[in-house]
Amino acid sequence: MPSSPAFSSSWLALAAAALLAACSPTFNWREVPVAESGLIALLPCKPDRASRALPLGAESVQVDMAGCEAGGATFAIAHASAKGPEQAEAWLSAWHAATRGQLGEAQMTEAPASVQRATATPAPLRLDAQPKQQGAAPVQVLWFAQSQKDGTVALYQATVLGKPSSAEASKTFFEGLRLP
Repeated sequence: MPSSPAFSSSWLALAAAALLAACSPTFNWREVPVAESGLIALLPCKPDRASRALPLGAESVQVDMAGCEAGGATFAIAHASAKGPEQAEAWLSAWHAATRGQLGEAQMTEAPASVQRATATPAPLRLDAQPKQQGAAPVQVLWFAQSQKDGTVALYQATVLGKPSSAEASKTFFEGLRLP
């Protein structure tokens, strides 16, 4: 049975669209180096990068960020470098407090976390928050640090803001963080 030219071109257009969709998944995971500290993050899209000063306690700290949006959520990594363990502990404590303060009256759960090769002090910490406002985006945050050979301490905040369209996306993101 011969096919009509209109049917053939419609079928070809549909097939081409299906192939293009298959080549551009919602979560296109890639390894991304974060700063010069050696952390490799697994992000679901090509990240944008930025730097800004973040007030941590009485100090203004330079923080480098890499992040992107995919599947209805934002995935981001922030990095700062402390001069030593005492400063790292103080900065992470201030970072925790600032984040909790931004979340206001959200329902929050904090728990110790595990990141391979992270320092024990300051210890990795996980925060899961669900804002009370209807329709507000949930937040998942992981803070961790790693001592560097030069005596400095690399500090990190990994964040998922929103509810990804894939139930496995947050897990993939957090488990994909690799320290050298």
